Amino acid sequence: MAILKKEDIEKIIPHREPFLLIDEVLEMIPGKKISAIKHVNKNEYYFKGHFPGNPIMPGVLMIEAIAQAGAVTVLSLPENKGKYILFAGIDKARFKKVVKPGDDIYIDVEIKDFRRNIGKAIGVAKVEDKIACSAEAMFAVAEF
Repeated sequence: MAILKKEDIEKIIPHREPFLLIDEVLEMIPGKKISAIKHVNKNEYYFKGHFPGNPIMPGVLMIEAIAQAGAVTVLSLPENKGKYILFAGIDKARFKKVVKPGDDIYIDVEIKDFRRNIGKAIGVAKVEDKIACSAEAMFAVAEF
């Protein structure tokens, strides 16, 4: 059961359709860890060109979904309300399973280190208990 729906997520992170890649949050400890879901449907904008006749979710969008889940937990901290999360680096990205329309991606992110607006997170995206993507990311909390 979701603790946050899409409209709740939009109150935390600035992403909007068609680039909001988190549909629900299942569990969260703000600033520490999060479990979220992306429901991949056949009408996703990127399927028209990636690839016609054999639609596959781009790996970079799986990384972005992991990043957005991490952003939700970090920006849920009261001191970060209204701020942005920016990539500072991506390491150890691995893609192990193709994601297709109809799949549900279960995303788990743990914030490993977070000091003075710079942090490190480890994320895993799974489909049917099989790892589709994993990565470590460095991030920065910013104000514009």
